[in-house]
Amino acid sequence: MDPITIGGIFNIGGKLIDKLFPDPEQKAKAQLELLRLQQAGELEEVKTSLSAILAEAQSADPWTSRARPSFLYVVYILLLWSIPMGVLSIFRPDAAAAFTVGFKAWMIAIPDSILTLFGTVMTGYVLGRSWEKVRGAAK
Repeated sequence: MDPITIGGIFNIGGKLIDKLFPDPEQKAKAQLELLRLQQAGELEEVKTSLSAILAEAQSADPWTSRARPSFLYVVYILLLWSIPMGVLSIFRPDAAAAFTVGFKAWMIAIPDSILTLFGTVMTGYVLGRSWEKVRGAAK
């Protein structure tokens, strides 16, 4: 695996800024903040995190390399489940309400630290895949 360079991360950040901020003023502010982060050395931490994430993604062990995409599929299923739940709420509002209450209780029981970890993992996965695509390594 090639080491990640600060310049590569800065290029990815710049491309993301171009896509996320169509307003020139907002884009300039975001680019200035990215430059400030680079100069402050905070991007070095991101570089270390991304290199670990990319090493896992490129692992020959199928359990390691497929963990993040598999978890993302679980989230997709949960989101797509809202479609039949919407239909159920038309025909059996009491059943849909009971399911929703139970699901909410289940979600509240998940510790915040796990949800934070999920957000960190997904962010790292997306940034890692973006970096691979910019580099031309991913199809």
